[in-house]
This record gives sequence, structure tokens and C-alpha cells, in this order.
Amino acid sequence: MIRTRKPFTAALTGAAVFTSAAWADPPALLFPLDCTLGETCFLQQFMDRDPGPGWRDFTCGPASYDGHTGTDIRVADFEAMATGWPVRAAAPGIVRATRDGVPDGGTAAAPEGQGCGNGVVIDHPDGWQTQYCHLAQGSIAVASGDAVEAGTPLGEIGYSGNTEFPHLEFLLRQNGIPVDPFDPGDLATCGNGTAALWSEPVPVRGGGLLSIGFSPGVPEYDAIQAGTADAETLAADAPIVLWGFVHGGREGDALLFRIFGPDGTAIHESRVDLDRTQAQLFRASGRRAPAEGWPAGAYSGEVTLVRGTEILHQRRETIPVRP
Repeated sequence: MIRTRKPFTAALTGAAVFTSAAWADPPALLFPLDCTLGETCFLQQFMDRDPGPGWRDFTCGPASYDGHTGTDIRVADFEAMATGWPVRAAAPGIVRATRDGVPDGGTAAAPEGQGCGNGVVIDHPDGWQTQYCHLAQGSIAVASGDAVEAGTPLGEIGYSGNTEFPHLEFLLRQNGIPVDPFDPGDLATCGNGTAALWSEPVPVRGGGLLSIGFSPGVPEYDAIQAGTADAETLAADAPIVLWGFVHGGREGDALLFRIFGPDGTAIHESRVDLDRTQAQLFRASGRRAPAEGWPAGAYSGEVTLVRGTEILHQRRETIPVRP
């Protein structure tokens, strides 16, 4: 979760978050991260549409937190972050401000007053402005006064500022007032169905599987977040554990685990029900090795996130078991 913080631009005026307006000539926004949604990047949290102390996203779901004014687009883990994911300008404009040099250490390493971390602010026509937060230290590729086009590289996704996971926080404003790019209507309400401002449709799943993998035991959460929990091979006498790393899990969701042997026969099936709503979580399920050990060969695993009767997301993985 990103904690509330002040932008690093000049003080904004008239920033009453919950308002409605007829926006003048809104820009058609390019999705600001060069990735594939649901595969290499994921929509974690949206703007808060609840004027009170609670929170709700533009669909009236729980994917936000109190006072959040941005859209959080994440990668699965720190291993994925290290491969480098370009952040790009969502629309043409002039770079207003940049910041670099904030360490990629998350909230614990964020200097006072620099909650956005490394970032870029771009001015667009008609009072529109975009801001890009939590970029990787040393990755900022533009400077104040630069003219940029939609798609111009600005930096890379990072872990700087007040953040608990590697991501880009994308913010949109018009004359200093926050605007939700998924639904630019009245921020005090949700479920309005107002046309989004994206130049191409952006699918919203409402949660999903960040990653899955095999391990010889239930992994530590730190290893899941780091991206190092997945084993490359398993020994024939080791347990086979299949885990799933989830974003946007809700109370009442279920994770279905299935493991198949080299001949395609299911050797393990289980269901894990989620008892609370969490921004990110992991669950694991598996079996001890039989006395004679597992037959050598390629084993496959399938993790499915279910919401009610709907399959929200499914991932598959394979691993060799060696004698």
C-alpha cells in the first residue's frame, strides 16, 4: 500500500479530492508502463472513491485505500523489477519536474517528505498534469523543460519512496484536482460507468495471480516477494509444494491447487478459502514424498483463483523431479 504523501511539485491549489466537473479536452492516455497486463504487470490499487474514512475503487470494489489519489501498476516481485520495465509518458507535454537519487528501499528508506520517491511530473494542455512515482533510482531519463511525446521513456519501475512493493503510481490531475483515468466522473461515487480516458481499453480483472512456483517446503514470504521462492528442480525424496502469490484477494475467494505427475495423473488437489481481503498474499499446498520417492520426470502445477463461480485467473508451471 502507498501511504498518503504530498506531491513533489509546487503546492497544488484547489485540490479538493472529491468533486465533479466537466473536464476540458481530456487527453487520450497511453498506458504508462510498457508491459502486458495480467502477465508481466498488474493493476494493484485504484483511486479512492469513498468521501468518508473508508475506501472503494471505481467499480465499488475494495482495491484502494483511504485517500489514495493514484493508480498503482506493479510487477510481481523484486526479481521482476530488476529486469527493468520502462515507464513512459501517457500523453504529449512538457516535463515540469523530476527527482532522482531516492534509494530503492521502500518505505523504510524513504527520506522525509519524499514519499513519491523518484519521479516525473509532466504538464499537458488545458491544465492537465500527469505524475509518475516510485521509479528506480538512477533511471530518470528526462529533465525539466523537456518536450515529450506519448510513449517517451521517463525511467523504470522501482521501489523508491513510501511503498511496500515494486510499482509505478500514476496520478492524473486537471487544474490541480485529482482525476481517475478509469472513470473521470464524480470522485465521491463509484460504479458510474463514465468512459475511461485511456486511448485503448485497459482490462481490469479485480485481482489475480502474480506468480506461482514449486518448492520443497512452504517458502518464506520474503522469498516470495523477492522472486526467489521457486525451485528449479526437486529431489525424488523431497515434498512437492505448489504456491501462489496473489494480488487483490478478497474474503470469500478460493485458491485451487492441482499437481500432476509425469504421466498426467493428478497426485494432489486442494482448495484454500481466503478469509479476508488483502492487497497481496500467498498460499501453498502440497504432499510429502512417498516412501519409494517420486518417479523422475516433469511435474506440472496449476493454481486457480476463483471468485464465486468465476475463474478470475489461472497459471501453470512445470518442474523436473530428479532421482
